Amino acid sequence: MVSFCTLSFPEEYTALAAWYERCSLCPRACGIDRLERAGVCGASDVLRIGRAALHWWEEPCLVGEQGSGAIFFSHCALGCVYCQNKALAQGAGVDVSVERLAQVMLDLQNEQRAANINLVTASHYAPSVARVLRSLRRSEEDQHSDAMLHIPVVWNSAGYEGQATLQLLDGLVDIYLVDFKYANPKTAQRLSHAQDYPDIALAAIDEMLSQVGEPQFDENGLLRKGVIVRHLVLPGYVDDSLEALSVIHERFGNRVLVSIMNQFTVVDSDLDLRAYGLEEMVSDEDYERVLDHADALGIEDYFWQEGGAASESFVPAFDGTGVLC
Repeated sequence: MVSFCTLSFPEEYTALAAWYERCSLCPRACGIDRLERAGVCGASDVLRIGRAALHWWEEPCLVGEQGSGAIFFSHCALGCVYCQNKALAQGAGVDVSVERLAQVMLDLQNEQRAANINLVTASHYAPSVARVLRSLRRSEEDQHSDAMLHIPVVWNSAGYEGQATLQLLDGLVDIYLVDFKYANPKTAQRLSHAQDYPDIALAAIDEMLSQVGEPQFDENGLLRKGVIVRHLVLPGYVDDSLEALSVIHERFGNRVLVSIMNQFTVVDSDLDLRAYGLEEMVSDEDYERVLDHADALGIEDYFWQEGGAASESFVPAFDGTGVLC
């Protein structure tokens, strides 16, 4: 395993081990000493990454003509039964040091000219990632140096976030790309073993919005700051989607951007769809019903997906691409 590397970081980030010793980074709060063994999320204290590369399957305001610089972190605290990135959630990837993560971010910015740095499911490594981000954004004077980050940082999250963890990111993250998967606790329990998901996710979005504010775009239409709330329509759960959109709009109005996704993909051939009330795919009629509901609520300029979006083309290989030297 790769041990913690010593970098020149601010004082508050010099005791990484303390965050992992009795882990409560996610709402599972397993209390496991991740320096000794994996937590409920499956991760130890060592950063593990499945892929780092330009990604073209995010919302247009995150991709533009450059692509989003996506870094996919291995393991996950939520564990949805229908997970599209199952291999990644189960640990596919390679161990890296915090120094190497910093270099990966700079390579995406300087060599690949990514529109942003997109940190995918990094919550269980938040102290280490925050440490790296702090090191790459030390001062206004050198923010345009190739040795520093000067493009937006995206926190790509399932929404199951602890408040203390999010507060570690205040001032380091520009854009929150966050799921709101369920408004119904029973559905959250059935599909993600997290009955508290709705309350946790809504509180998380409140915190995210307080940090970055309402959407701000650059002259090319790329998002520079703000929150995008994603909702994936699940086949067999269309009424749940209607409820979720109602809750999002009632709580946040048009202070957040909304993305209504139609890309449910079965990647696990062993998944018994019927056991979870799922179906093979969302019908065009059901998806249109959800979009009509968004219109009726008054949700402005939401993102939606064309037919055929459900495809394994959205699922890249988590083989360490772009991570190893």
